[in-house]
Amino acid sequence: MSDEAFTLSNARLVLRDSVQHGWLRVEDGRILEFGDGDPTGPSLNVGGDYILPGLIELHTDHLEAHIEPRPKVQWEPKAAVLAYDAQIVGAGITTVFDSLRVGALTHRDGVSKALHALASAISDLKGAGLLRADHLTHLRCEIATPDVVEEARSYMAERDVQLVSLMDHTPGQRQFRDMDKMRTYYQRHGLTSEEDFSAFVSERIEMHARYAQEHRKALVRLAQAQGAAIASHDDATLDQVAEAIDDRVSIAEFPTTLEAATASRAANIKVMMGAPNLVRGGSHSGNIAAEDLARAGALEILSSDYVPGSLLMAAFDLPRRVESITLPQAVAMVTRNPAEATGLSDRGEIAADLRADIIQVAVHDRTPSVRRAWRAGARVF
Repeated sequence: MSDEAFTLSNARLVLRDSVQHGWLRVEDGRILEFGDGDPTGPSLNVGGDYILPGLIELHTDHLEAHIEPRPKVQWEPKAAVLAYDAQIVGAGITTVFDSLRVGALTHRDGVSKALHALASAISDLKGAGLLRADHLTHLRCEIATPDVVEEARSYMAERDVQLVSLMDHTPGQRQFRDMDKMRTYYQRHGLTSEEDFSAFVSERIEMHARYAQEHRKALVRLAQAQGAAIASHDDATLDQVAEAIDDRVSIAEFPTTLEAATASRAANIKVMMGAPNLVRGGSHSGNIAAEDLARAGALEILSSDYVPGSLLMAAFDLPRRVESITLPQAVAMVTRNPAEATGLSDRGEIAADLRADIIQVAVHDRTPSVRRAWRAGARVF
């Protein structure tokens, strides 16, 4: 993006294994070098703030809040994407996998219907140089829906996809083992009467029996042909983890039990949990807490899920909550680890010759705040 050269000084550099007070030099959009003490020549004094790799977000629902800010209200796609992009970068995220939903759960699901409009808006704005973050694609595929395979196939025929998640929100399993929690969740989506909710549950169970197994296999084949990373979603049992292993999954998104998380970790599947879960101290669905997985050594990636600012908050909060985890290790969960899980070898760490995706972070009263952000050496915030 930029061939501007600059040096940051008086910085707390968050490196792979340590936090070092020093300086960092950027040239031609890449990290040229860094060191301790003071640099030679002119520099930008960051006043002792932290310098981190730009955050990498694999699973955010936040675009949905912009395209559908109220039930049945569809916002203009480009305006929605621009607002979302600005909030993402303001939260320190320089690489975002836009989570685009495929497969409508209800007839009220306007977000799935906006799939192609959103993709076109992102592509057009990216081509015009108007997006601040680097936008990649995460297709969230609801396997127990009739149209998911054809929609995914059509999308992949026209556009690149870097990550595919295999989602199944059937009542009574995975995320929604607790039916009371599920009822509360879907009341916010318009299913307010007991009659409507019961009909929805019956329909979802029937659709799972009809579609889930066949569609999962077809989507795995599509993802593998595209060269996309594959994520399982809300695994709860050892059988579900075994299925993920057979499907060559590389990421376990939001496992709901300690059993599933530790089995995934043992199989070299990177375990991802929601940063809001960590910041809030537990799951809003009543499932396993991210902090419990961190204490068990089973947590490797954090996602902002539905609150973009939670990603940076969680990275700084985790070492205070779990003494065995250092700040560099926590930062790796929002930078290097998601990069490795999705094959992004050019970013995710402060290291020579990597892309200069970096953020300047001040911490006030335990709350981190992004002062500046650069993507490929160009200031974007």
